[in-house]
Amino acid sequence: MTNRKDEHIKYALKYQASYNSFDDMELIQHSLPDYDLKDIDLSTHFAGHDFDFPFYINAMTGGSEKGQAVNHKLAQLAQATGILMVTGSYSAGLKNKKDRSYPSLREFPDLQLAANIGADKPYQAGLQTISDLQPLFLQLHLNLMQELLMPEGERSFRLWKSNLADYAAKSPVPIVLKEVGFGMDEQTIRIAYDLGIRTFDISGRGGTSFAYIENQRSSKNRSYLNDWGQTTVQTLLNVQNLTDKVEILASGGIRHPLDMIKALVLGAKAVGLSRAVLELITSHPLPQAIDIVNSWKDDLRLIMCALNCRTIPELQSVDYLLSGRLLNIRNRKDLTGK
Repeated sequence: MTNRKDEHIKYALKYQASYNSFDDMELIQHSLPDYDLKDIDLSTHFAGHDFDFPFYINAMTGGSEKGQAVNHKLAQLAQATGILMVTGSYSAGLKNKKDRSYPSLREFPDLQLAANIGADKPYQAGLQTISDLQPLFLQLHLNLMQELLMPEGERSFRLWKSNLADYAAKSPVPIVLKEVGFGMDEQTIRIAYDLGIRTFDISGRGGTSFAYIENQRSSKNRSYLNDWGQTTVQTLLNVQNLTDKVEILASGGIRHPLDMIKALVLGAKAVGLSRAVLELITSHPLPQAIDIVNSWKDDLRLIMCALNCRTIPELQSVDYLLSGRLLNIRNRKDLTGK
């Protein structure tokens, strides 16, 4: 019997998004910068921690031998380059105490590690995850459409909000609420804010499509939902009014440093990469993958210099142009409703 997690990896690599919203956003360059390249500072802060770089490996896999192999390479890559790694959902680890598919700080003592679990899991499950993995923060994922399309998916959702309230009030580590590629809307952020959540990964459409993945696994013909949700840039534009109240992280279709910078311009504190890094470790030897990730840091600095920005917060002052499908985007009301 094929492992569901292995099928996710297979179809994630197979899927090609038909549209990436970052291609409809253009940055306005600055021809007379105030800084030297060496002055550029890539550090950022979110979820209660300082990070040297504004990008990280986002949650992907676990719970299988293939997942273990993937996670081992991802952990090696993250540790060697000094970037954060978020584990895939720890649900398999909770079910099987012998599961060794998730990276541990015993094996990778210098790894910046965060953990992921579904918002359907009660606080006690999250506490066990924190105890097992000792993460810097706990990422709670919202995957409603994936669950609805998944043949073996959840059908009960009423407790998700009370679970979030428990995590926000009781967790010994910071909480990050994450979508899984469908785009988190402002209303969801407003509700979660009232429950006590302060950091959000909006994870928009444009990268891995879990609608496509589950439709590939299902016998039902629901391919018309493969493009469900809002794109990453569209989502970022819609939540820009919230960045003075909450921390926004961005993921979903981020392919390279220019996409990273565009997300940071739109208010993200950092960006998460999944498929781009998965492709990297499956198509390159690890030493070459490490060199490529390190080169991304250099590229971020040179793009920031061309935008006359020394720090990540300064990027939010950069002018940009929207075209194509993004032309009609309008910001919605902020958390206060004003």
